Amino acid sequence: MIEKLLKTSATRFVSSYLVLSIDVIICIVSFSVAYLLRFNFETSGLNRADFLYCLQVIVGIRFLFFLLFRPYQGIIRHTSLEDVTLLVYAVTLSAVVTAVGSFLFWQLTGRVSVYIPVSILLIDYFSCLVLLSVSRFMAKAFYWTLRAGNGGVRQPVLIYGAGETGLLTRKALAQDSIQRYTILAFIDDNPYKIQKVIQGIKVISRQEAYERYVRNQAILPQVILAMGTADLRQKNEITEFFLQHHVSVKTIPTVGQWIDGELKSSQIRDVRIEDLLGRAPIQVVNPVTGEQLRNQVVLVTGAAGSIGSELVRQVISHRPHTIVLLDQAESALFDLEFNLRREYKNVLATTHLTLKIGDVADEVRMHHIFRDVKPDFVFHAAAYKHVPLMEEHPYEAVRVNVLGTQIVADLAIQFGVRKFVMISTDKAVNPTNVMGATKRLAEMYVQSLNRQPGKLRQTRFIATRFGNVLGSNGSVVTVFRQQIQAGGPVTVTHPDIIRYFMTIPEACQLVLEAGTMGKGGEVFVFDMGEPVRIAELARKMIHLSGYTVGKEIQMIYSGLRPGEKLFEELLNNNEETLPTHHPKIMVARVNTPDVNEIKAVLEELRYRLVEGDATKLVRIIKLVIPEYISKNSIFTALDSQKPEAVEL
Repeated sequence: MIEKLLKTSATRFVSSYLVLSIDVIICIVSFSVAYLLRFNFETSGLNRADFLYCLQVIVGIRFLFFLLFRPYQGIIRHTSLEDVTLLVYAVTLSAVVTAVGSFLFWQLTGRVSVYIPVSILLIDYFSCLVLLSVSRFMAKAFYWTLRAGNGGVRQPVLIYGAGETGLLTRKALAQDSIQRYTILAFIDDNPYKIQKVIQGIKVISRQEAYERYVRNQAILPQVILAMGTADLRQKNEITEFFLQHHVSVKTIPTVGQWIDGELKSSQIRDVRIEDLLGRAPIQVVNPVTGEQLRNQVVLVTGAAGSIGSELVRQVISHRPHTIVLLDQAESALFDLEFNLRREYKNVLATTHLTLKIGDVADEVRMHHIFRDVKPDFVFHAAAYKHVPLMEEHPYEAVRVNVLGTQIVADLAIQFGVRKFVMISTDKAVNPTNVMGATKRLAEMYVQSLNRQPGKLRQTRFIATRFGNVLGSNGSVVTVFRQQIQAGGPVTVTHPDIIRYFMTIPEACQLVLEAGTMGKGGEVFVFDMGEPVRIAELARKMIHLSGYTVGKEIQMIYSGLRPGEKLFEELLNNNEETLPTHHPKIMVARVNTPDVNEIKAVLEELRYRLVEGDATKLVRIIKLVIPEYISKNSIFTALDSQKPEAVEL
């Protein structure tokens, strides 16, 4: 019965007019008690007519101030200090107006009976204010007590953080009408808060939380991280502490992501591996970016991919005149357009969204697209990026990554593009695989175009290098997540393999920043922080999913894949970096070949594509990029052969 009533009342609220009526009744009771107290409850000598007159005056004036400040319109179950403040205004001003008015009326008419003694008004003021406030808080407490005591399975929760964010988290959990929670305690690292009580809930240390609620407990609580100012190191440490004891750890979104400025319990989610990235996120806030892109025509190749789609979203936020989405994957491109028109409905009312299906290696098609849209900026994200697959298919890696880049870059010059930003990879540094080598060759061609004289230099070519992107298609995190969901095993290629990581939004911010600060000829590299050991990453993801390594989920080592190396670099042995205005972004000093020489090499590759001989293609690339040494690949044998001149 009670449960049914609570479910019904969860979406219904007491009528404001009923609350106003109860407030008026409280005012009547309060003044009556104040009147009787003033005369020590001696009713024999009281004049009933005078009493009724005074009661009508005070209640009437108070009613008018209630209508003015409207404290009765608040939702009683959510009564807060703001609601009490409105009551204070209404009661205080009504008491002052009544006191001044009755005194002036007495002086003007000479009728003592119309004067309400200040002593009665003072007693009435305090009693009325207390009764109005207490009635609201009692109703609120009664409602939430009923909900808290109403049967059903309840989830025990420890809130890590006894600050403002922690209190808002507690409020969000208490107001959840679907999932029921029991707040066991607040946890805080501040010794001055420990053993204090906030809103009836005790603040304890992390160790005490473990002793009382984790160790030897049949039902383990959830821990919700609600620390607005905690740095990444603290979050990692706290998460690791509870994960090793198989306690589920959740987190809340940033304030900017709260719904209508208010935290909802539905937004509390499991800690993801992205939240525990081994460094502080790179933040890029440059107003010049918006100024450069606003009202411009921007072309994004590979727009339907992980990087391309996020890049499109960030470019749209700067309100270009037209944004052109180019990709050969029609289904993914259709889905992206559908989501963009829903997410950016207001922006796209003024920004034109254009879709183009095409292969960057198709020169005729690319010429038609550039002729039709005439872009001002080109962000070139289209490429094959899967290392083992490209090791098996050098033809496609050369055709798309190298020759496709050449086609798009040459058209950028032909049609007067202002800036061309190529998205490269750390695998292009000292490459050990076909994918990395082709991306390095594409870098070399793009950089060589900046050395052309005169009019041909109107287009500025820029390249960006960064490490692995968390959550991108085919990334190790995505693969691990799928393997965990399938029940395992989780496969790691080697126990010592390490990688640099960044999030998709970070990567795209840096690409846009490169497009802003680049003057032409730069290869931008980013401070990726400390590398992450992939085996440790896998273990952490298994723990975050609520499983134990070796028990519920097995972790096995499968061996290095073709072309894979143990660690990635952002610079080769002959490269140095120069600082920029952003502490996390540097410019690599790379060796740039002559444009005619590199064009001759690309022409030879185009000729060899007709033959379809993968070995000949890779041999040519190795001659141009001497630091390209294959690892765990069928092309390793080429590294021991005597170098031969490329026949041009």
